[in-house]
Amino acid sequence: MGATVAKVQQRAPVQAPAFARLLARLADADIPPSGPGLGERLGQWIDWNRAVVLARALDGRLPKAGVTGDAAGDVAADAAECARVRASLAEAIAGERGLNLPTPAAAPDYAPFRQYCLAMQRAMQTASGRLRGQLRERLTAGSPQMARLAEVDAVMEQALSPREHGLLSGVPLMLEAYFGRLCAAAAQPQAEAAESQAAATVAPSVAAPGAWLALFRRDLKDVLLAELDVRFHPIEGLLAALRTS
Repeated sequence: MGATVAKVQQRAPVQAPAFARLLARLADADIPPSGPGLGERLGQWIDWNRAVVLARALDGRLPKAGVTGDAAGDVAADAAECARVRASLAEAIAGERGLNLPTPAAAPDYAPFRQYCLAMQRAMQTASGRLRGQLRERLTAGSPQMARLAEVDAVMEQALSPREHGLLSGVPLMLEAYFGRLCAAAAQPQAEAAESQAAATVAPSVAAPGAWLALFRRDLKDVLLAELDVRFHPIEGLLAALRTS
């Protein structure tokens, strides 16, 4: 096929998480330079029933201290387990484990990528949720202040999980649109592709047959790895609290 796919449109740098910047690039969307503060956003995302529960967790009487045991050894074991699980998920993403593509001669189809993306999202959600629960149990067994942190984290997870699920469930759909734009751009003659609006969001030159698909697979991995980072942020916060307890 033709050798030209236009360069990415240059955008002014915006302060935003890496995951959001990556999705905006692939969707050819602008990130607003500013928006509501964290407190206002939480007010929009948490209904009043959960807000009451959160207030009780923050302002209520401190829980009783638990049995701490070997705190340093426990934290080291927890950190090692979290690192092992995260490395395993990253390895699965890098190796495209579970991605079943048709023969190279078959017409490009997004369906295998959708199934793979959904499977990886489920694996990340299950693993991160299990680890987060284990770390809360460890905090609950510590000082009253750590037990309160565990209680607050449990309330926040319950309150924000629907919002998180709704946002992340849109990732496969966004990738499907990106897949379609790449495929359409690669099918156009060279002269037409240079002027195509669909090709304007695609970065590298795609000279060899199937190179656009390799580009998509690379970007798919980057998106899933960025999502893995997001899902492990609460875990890193709980580990940091355990290290200081």
